[in-house]
Amino acid sequence: MTGTTNVVLLGSTGSIGTQALDVVASHRGRYRVVALAAGRNAELLAQQAAEFGVPAERARSGFDDPDALAELAALPEADVVLNAVVGFAGLPATLTALEHGKRLALANKESLIAGGPVVAKVRGRGGGEIVPVDSEHSAVYQALRAGAQREVRRVILTASGGPFRGKSRAELEQVTVADALQHPTWTMGAKITIDSSTLMNKGLEVIEAHELFGIDFDRVDVVVHPQSVVHGMVEFTDGATIAQLSQPDMRLPIGLALGAPDRLDEPFGALDWTRLTTLTFETPDLEAFPCLPLAYDAGRAGGGAPATLSAANEVAVEAFLGGRIPWLGIAGVVDEVMQQGTGNVDEVADVLEADRVARERAHEAVERRSAA
Repeated sequence: MTGTTNVVLLGSTGSIGTQALDVVASHRGRYRVVALAAGRNAELLAQQAAEFGVPAERARSGFDDPDALAELAALPEADVVLNAVVGFAGLPATLTALEHGKRLALANKESLIAGGPVVAKVRGRGGGEIVPVDSEHSAVYQALRAGAQREVRRVILTASGGPFRGKSRAELEQVTVADALQHPTWTMGAKITIDSSTLMNKGLEVIEAHELFGIDFDRVDVVVHPQSVVHGMVEFTDGATIAQLSQPDMRLPIGLALGAPDRLDEPFGALDWTRLTTLTFETPDLEAFPCLPLAYDAGRAGGGAPATLSAANEVAVEAFLGGRIPWLGIAGVVDEVMQQGTGNVDEVADVLEADRVARERAHEAVERRSAA
């Protein structure tokens, strides 16, 4: 893109949103914010609108009406839509941005996971482009520039391991909400932090990698990397592996997503190679963290399975945060819902129905566990 890039920022008061505005603030000649949307923090939203010159009618508060988010994503002057809405509510904006041929800077993994087949159809029809914001997928996106798709042997996503890395299943039986919210590397919202603690976040990213890059599930691997310096790797057919390394600073992948293929001229996340002494990698413990294999199973099943997985997980995480089920109960609820069948997904209505049914069944599963 040349000149000033107009940005619609959905989820502006969250972690990704505020860091995106940091990037814009330091590159005002390059980016202009034309619309904002936030969940509950109306006060911060108003401050952001005033600082970046966004009219009040284009600073929307509340995610209860996904159509309002989609309306902003369809603004004719918008070049980039950064979707940082948490959860399934981000799907309409994802579809609208792609339908209108926008660049979608995607931080809302649930919309792509739940509606993968539908998103693929709209993406092909509308000509929109997806550039990932997640650090892991941004790393893969960058590494893939170095080789042709036919040369890729496998994609490797890294996981910090969260606050419970190295703990056995028995040790995880008594963990508290406060324990699960103590992420060792990243500062994120409560839902994503809990997902990181269960490795569901990594499982969702595996499905997302499949949808973004067209890599089958047998060629997407996860390794635990507690230093969070290597964010993702691509191994090629000749054995060469290209990795993206940086300090854990989300402004780097955000800046790339806003301006790709161009990079920013500000070194967010630059490493001091004289102080970097150790990089370690481990195999995930699938017995202690069953959400990861559940996600692989859902991805391989396809159809409505990823939507069911995502919706059931949202309900289970909310129940854990509310003290209604234990941490290990999150995987239990998701597994129970998945065992009841997942249906198929061809249109948006199918996604909505899969989501509705999964949530209903997940609430029932939570009730049974709460009453026990």
